[in-house]
Amino acid sequence: MAGPVTPERGIEEMLREFQGYVLAYRLRTAVGGRLRPPGETLSLSEYAGRRLQRQGLARDLVKKGIRHEEMRLLDRLSDELMFGFWLNPAEVSAFLSAALRHGAHPAIGDPDAFASLLTPSEQARLGDLGVKLVCTHHLTCLTLAAPIQDPHALARVWERIEATVPPLFIDELARAGQLNRP
Repeated sequence: MAGPVTPERGIEEMLREFQGYVLAYRLRTAVGGRLRPPGETLSLSEYAGRRLQRQGLARDLVKKGIRHEEMRLLDRLSDELMFGFWLNPAEVSAFLSAALRHGAHPAIGDPDAFASLLTPSEQARLGDLGVKLVCTHHLTCLTLAAPIQDPHALARVWERIEATVPPLFIDELARAGQLNRP
């Protein structure tokens, strides 16, 4: 997404990150086994609190270094928040490898199965075209694992990901009044 960085755009990026967390949580839950995340889905405020904590640890790591136990906490928070799940080729590759070992779920490649991860109200909010965009975007993100060694293929995947950025739609964002009204 090009354009000037504004406070509204920064908030939208953070909300997209939360939305990505929710969808990654749902996908990992659907796949099950060792990939099932522990505990319940974090609420928006819980996610934000943990994200701020993670951000502080990461900033400290860069500026002054952190102790071993703080590094473990940073790693645990990164795992819990599924930080980078959709857009990090290494994370995508690790997830897909583990998912295949556990008997992959149809949502990993089938747009209709992926759409079933959305709640009925999210599907209604998005409409048919929006659901298709969400599925295309996230299933394209899963293809980041394949071209990790081919920079030209990776560039094409990134172009497709950027061309299919879905709108904000997760139920909790609607309840919190964080969605733009048409």
